[in-house]
Amino acid sequence: MVATATLSSKFQISIPKAVREAHHWQPGQEFAFIPKGSGVLLVPVPKLEDLMGIAPNADPDGYRDRNDRY
Repeated sequence: MVATATLSSKFQISIPKAVREAHHWQPGQEFAFIPKGSGVLLVPVPKLEDLMGIAPNADPDGYRDRNDRY
């Protein structure tokens, strides 16, 4: 899939419909811009409820807490 967009005078970009539909992106969804070399990686920010249960077998013991920070 090759799609392009143009940066407007207000520094806005419209995401092409084919890209939005392929990734199931919705209006109001939040995105993070991650610098990557000479470009930028655009990734959706997950909602907290979407992360629930992502690591069901993780062992919480041994993690740092605020008491051992400088």
